[in-house]
Amino acid sequence: MMVFTEKWPVLGRYEQAAVWLTVWTDLGRAPRTIDAYGRGLAEYLTMCERESVDPVTANRAHIAAYVRELSSRPHRRGANVISIDSGAGLANATIQQRLVPVRLFYDFLMEEGLRDSNPVGRGRYTPGRRNGGQQRGLVPRLTKLPWIPGEQQSGVPQKRGCPSPRKGGLICGNVRRYDDGACA
Repeated sequence: MMVFTEKWPVLGRYEQAAVWLTVWTDLGRAPRTIDAYGRGLAEYLTMCERESVDPVTANRAHIAAYVRELSSRPHRRGANVISIDSGAGLANATIQQRLVPVRLFYDFLMEEGLRDSNPVGRGRYTPGRRNGGQQRGLVPRLTKLPWIPGEQQSGVPQKRGCPSPRKGGLICGNVRRYDDGACA
């Protein structure tokens, strides 16, 4: 437990946090997993201290404030990041990753009888519901579609055709307007 408090001093100020991380270590989790969990929980506890919130009694509004902070935090590379979807805040997958140790910590507090519920929540599967029965978690999970090269990038010409009203204007992957003069 001493190693945790040396690496993340904030864990030493919250006994339950250090105990939780020790339990995960004793269960034989990989050192990098323990490191990621410790870092993530330390970051959350630091936010709790800054906002004067007791992490044991924090509610969903406090978790939402943490998510807002993560999603508005400037990127560590600053203005050097050049990407279509870059901007302020951490990536969705990173936010999901930062919430895992917080969710597991609150699960631990529930098991210890210190809390009645977990403020982080999670997505749930309910048979018979729309959208495959999946219920959205605290932060929606975004999936990026694969990039498909166009004619210029791949060097392979694509088949052209006239749009058909029956097919919604899609012919061989091309989207065209009906008035673009492509069909004479």
